[in-house]
Amino acid sequence: MTKAHYPIPASPAQTEIVVRGSRFIAQAIPTPTVEAARAAIAATRAAMPDATHHCYAYLIGYGSSTIAGMSDDGEPAGSAGRPMLSVLRGADLGDITVIVTRYFGGTLLGVGGLVRAYSDATRAVLAIVPRTQRVLYQRVTMHIHYADYTMIRRLLEAHAAIIVEEAFAADVMMTVNVPVDRLHAVRQQIEEMTGGRAHLEPVTSVI
Repeated sequence: MTKAHYPIPASPAQTEIVVRGSRFIAQAIPTPTVEAARAAIAATRAAMPDATHHCYAYLIGYGSSTIAGMSDDGEPAGSAGRPMLSVLRGADLGDITVIVTRYFGGTLLGVGGLVRAYSDATRAVLAIVPRTQRVLYQRVTMHIHYADYTMIRRLLEAHAAIIVEEAFAADVMMTVNVPVDRLHAVRQQIEEMTGGRAHLEPVTSVI
């Protein structure tokens, strides 16, 4: 089951570690979709085209409903993407991509050394990335009488709902994004306040 809200990066972060002459530049980037993750990876490749490797791991979503991805990008199999993803899974963050860009320093690190280096770089950037919460919304519409309009607006504001659109005709048609963990309470209170005159109709899946 998708959580109503979960921790995500508030903004990108970047740091660097050096291991036996090799530079490991780690970035943590907010990415709410797989497409955003791929775009972030492509942008990093374009920004540092002379790097030896651009290894990455991402988690889209949160908890049991995540989409995960990873790549060793030419490093020995299992030495970069998998340990990065393992660290990322333990970070209690969703909608995030970590990219570790390596500039080879001339000394081979071996598989064990690479696992440690990519894991340490990932931990380093996760330690400094700022955090916020992603709130999930259900978009609904409802037709309400003008007499009910003011009290319904106050109710919606009290539940941190976002009014997307209002159309004023014979009645008022409202399109609203309601936090999913408030949806049941909002529906129940509106029906009680209006004596059943107003009903919430879902428009989209969770957004």
